[in-house]
Amino acid sequence: MKQSILCPRFEKAVSLLSQRWTALVIYQMLEGPQRFGAIQSAIGVSGKVLSDRLKEMEQEGLVKRDVYPETPVIIEYSLTDKGHSLEPVLRDIENWSQDWISIKETEG
Repeated sequence: MKQSILCPRFEKAVSLLSQRWTALVIYQMLEGPQRFGAIQSAIGVSGKVLSDRLKEMEQEGLVKRDVYPETPVIIEYSLTDKGHSLEPVLRDIENWSQDWISIKETEG
C-alpha cells in the first residue's frame, strides 16, 4: 500500500492551530484589537498559557503587540494580515461544528 506524505507546510499549519487555545485566541481576536485581560476572560485561559500562546503567535507573524506609553502602560494585541487570513478557516470550522457537534459532546 502506498504511504501518503504530508506536505510539511500543511503539517506545520495543523500543528500550530492544534495547540491548545491557539485557535480560540485567534477566533476571539477576529473582533479587533484587545488587551490581555479581555482575551483571557473571554476564553477562560490561564495567564501563563495565554502569554505563551501570544508570544508564539507573535513569532509566527499572526499577532502584533502594540505598546502605548501611557500611565499605566497599555498593551493591545491584534491580528496581522496573516492572522486575519485564518478567518475563513475558523468560520468554516464554526459552521461545521454547528452542523455536526452536539451540545452533549461538548459537556464534561
